Amino acid sequence: MSSAVTEGQAPSPSAGSPEGLSVTDVNQMIMEFLMFMMKAIVLCYPVYLTGSFGFSISWILLSMLMWTMWKNNRRWKDQRIDTAIDFLENEKDVISTELKAMNMPAWIDFADVEKASWVNKILQQAWPFFGMYMEKLLIENIQPTVRSSSTHLKTFTFTKVHMGQKAPTVTGVRVYTHELETREVILDLNIVYDADVDIDADVKPAIKVGVKGLQLQGMLRVILEPLIGQAPLVGGVTMFFIRRPVLQINWTGMTNLLDGPGLSHMSESAIVDIIASLMVLPNRMCIPLIDQVKVDQMKFPLPRGVVRVHVLEARDLVAKDTHMMGLVKGKSDPYTVLRVGNKQFKTKTIKENLNPRWNEVYEFVIHEAPGQELEVELYDEDTDADDFLGRFSLDCGDVRKDREIDEWYTLEDIESGQIHMKLQWFSLLSNPELLKETSDGLACAMLAVYLDSASNLPKDQHEFTHNEKHGKQPKVARLTRRTNEPNSYVEFSIDKQSQKTKTVFGTKDPTYDECFTFFVHSVKNQVLNLEIKEHEKKSSLGKFTLPLVRLLNVSDMTMDQRFQLERSGANSQIKMKAILRILTLEKREPKVVTPPAQDKAKASSTQTHPVAPTPVPAQPTQSNLKENVPVSSVPLSRTQTVPAPIPSTAISSNELQAEYAPYRRSTFVGTEALRSTPSTPSQMRRYDSHSLLSDNSIASSRFDLTENVPYPEAILNHQGSFGQIQLTLRYATLRKRLIVMVNSCKDLFSFSESGSDTYVRMYLLPDQTWKHRKRTPVKKKNVNPVFNEIFEFSVSPEEARTRKLDVAVKNNRMLHKRERKEIGMVLIDMSEIDLMKGSTEWYELTLPGLKKTN
Repeated sequence: MSSAVTEGQAPSPSAGSPEGLSVTDVNQMIMEFLMFMMKAIVLCYPVYLTGSFGFSISWILLSMLMWTMWKNNRRWKDQRIDTAIDFLENEKDVISTELKAMNMPAWIDFADVEKASWVNKILQQAWPFFGMYMEKLLIENIQPTVRSSSTHLKTFTFTKVHMGQKAPTVTGVRVYTHELETREVILDLNIVYDADVDIDADVKPAIKVGVKGLQLQGMLRVILEPLIGQAPLVGGVTMFFIRRPVLQINWTGMTNLLDGPGLSHMSESAIVDIIASLMVLPNRMCIPLIDQVKVDQMKFPLPRGVVRVHVLEARDLVAKDTHMMGLVKGKSDPYTVLRVGNKQFKTKTIKENLNPRWNEVYEFVIHEAPGQELEVELYDEDTDADDFLGRFSLDCGDVRKDREIDEWYTLEDIESGQIHMKLQWFSLLSNPELLKETSDGLACAMLAVYLDSASNLPKDQHEFTHNEKHGKQPKVARLTRRTNEPNSYVEFSIDKQSQKTKTVFGTKDPTYDECFTFFVHSVKNQVLNLEIKEHEKKSSLGKFTLPLVRLLNVSDMTMDQRFQLERSGANSQIKMKAILRILTLEKREPKVVTPPAQDKAKASSTQTHPVAPTPVPAQPTQSNLKENVPVSSVPLSRTQTVPAPIPSTAISSNELQAEYAPYRRSTFVGTEALRSTPSTPSQMRRYDSHSLLSDNSIASSRFDLTENVPYPEAILNHQGSFGQIQLTLRYATLRKRLIVMVNSCKDLFSFSESGSDTYVRMYLLPDQTWKHRKRTPVKKKNVNPVFNEIFEFSVSPEEARTRKLDVAVKNNRMLHKRERKEIGMVLIDMSEIDLMKGSTEWYELTLPGLKKTN
């Protein structure tokens, strides 16, 4: 029995040593003791050697000190290396964390934001004159408006208006270029205004109010559009805040009570609400600079599109709940808040889960992209205050660019956590054939409503509900002697969606001038309900219903007219415009668009004799999806010729209105459809290369930014060749450069008796920014110039074969002459050339849209 125990297993503690230790434990103890003895010998042996050789004890202390210093220095060095490596790997997060507590300018935090010191100098110099303008505005415009708003404010008077010496400071400017059309400029200004204003007013002789100092901070977007070819070069200026600004006010007088703890936030929020009603998206402040551009066309453009947000799931969230007085760590009850501008949604709450799944969908109307941001915040729901679980933000311009994004996003300002979201960009198109209604509750269309005004409203319900006998007034009206006009507002509703306008006081012909958007889930079944109500009693002054299916059968799915009100006066009408647009998920726009082979053949076979121009269709056909892009993104045909020379004259007002009306995007208030206009050279335009092009167009970079500028009359009447250019093309394999040598030109068109001042401009498409532009020096008074200039493009050999070289020979005209500079152009397909061997050839110059060579 004992032998079986010995062979089969180790002895139990009771069967081993008398102390209850196993053999393994005893062996481990012996090894640890031996190691301790060896360490002691190693440490003490130098002491023994020192004594045996007769050295002083100070040598031991010095050695220990040096060893200690070396060890500490090594540890500090490792820490510095680890810190540097961590900084390199997380540079953006480290900088953001360090600068978060500091009020640093925006251009320090973001690489694409520039300094604006010159703007601040201009503001500071012009600020006293702005103060004079504000004083005049407050006294002549604001003061009468305040007095008429209430009977209690009839004596309201500004007694002191001083805008102070401190001008607003622009801490950074961001300019958008690649994301836009070529006829607009967009600037984002980060503004900080710490004002020393001093404004006093008398409400009544015994009641004085005022403001002494305020602080305002926000991002102001300034849009300069349209860019035109005549003074002042900009048709109008639009300004608005993309998000609500932050405001703090120091009140004086009786309004000093508003600085109290409970009232300061309410008063400042009320002021911000007033600013939001004027200058926060979708509201805008517009200043037209020419007569042809109307304020309403600038103020109410159609939205850019719709972003559909799928909130799918999250993972690795932080546990915020605790139990037993914080001794036991629990989980979290997460929910998500989504926000774009003033629109906000909240998901359902998932109980006790750090990896929740929501699978919910929300939709946002986007008015500016890039610019407007989707803000996402996660919270842990509690009975008292909800705990923060992280946030992140995404510019809607990125969704517009990529069309569809499906990614995990890391949450910021929290230890851990990610959220999985799918975002889709839907374009707004006017093709009824694209309408696809679904049963999942998602929108298939968007309705935009612009409310202009109402007319001949009744004073109250009694005016149209009581039968008036022999022309007598109702009894209530005779007794009260009411002569006041109604205070009215309009309420719109589509099923559960409801919105209302501001209240217009004291008029039976109110002007509302507001716009609204609604999501449509079933065009055939849903109805837009409109009701005008009296402000005090909430009683109805008139109603109108518009079945949305009517919009499918009208031109451009748009109705712009006066509508007769029901249950109202006999002549009561309301003027509004309703626009229906289909939500369409388009594919991502191609970066490079090359003309088809048949278009090249068609361009080469264009007749040399003048022919009648073919008008451009006013409406896109509905049979092809690619033809339903906005008008502003489709270039006019460039293969047509001019019937007669066009003199270089200023742009007429009708032409400018026709150019501006369809530009950038459709507007709520444009009443006239796009007219059919011939494609003459004076109307040719250039669009950025990533725009969607029609099948009949050629490369968009063939034209410079010379809107509505005609060719010189001499070149319009020219019947012969425009000349030739000799180019040498080859690829330097070792240097990985495409080499283009501009050798010479011959038989160029002469703009004067002594010749032309010529130079050559090149783009390697699709790169067509100023940075990628190549240009030779000017050869004066010569029709056979010799350049011998070499240019290099940094591209791989594979990529070079997919590019096209856009070459233009130009006349260096004077700045004051409003004529096109092109003498001739050529578009070279690099795939047709053996770049490794090199090629030197003469190329015939042509001008698209004009007569070809004989």
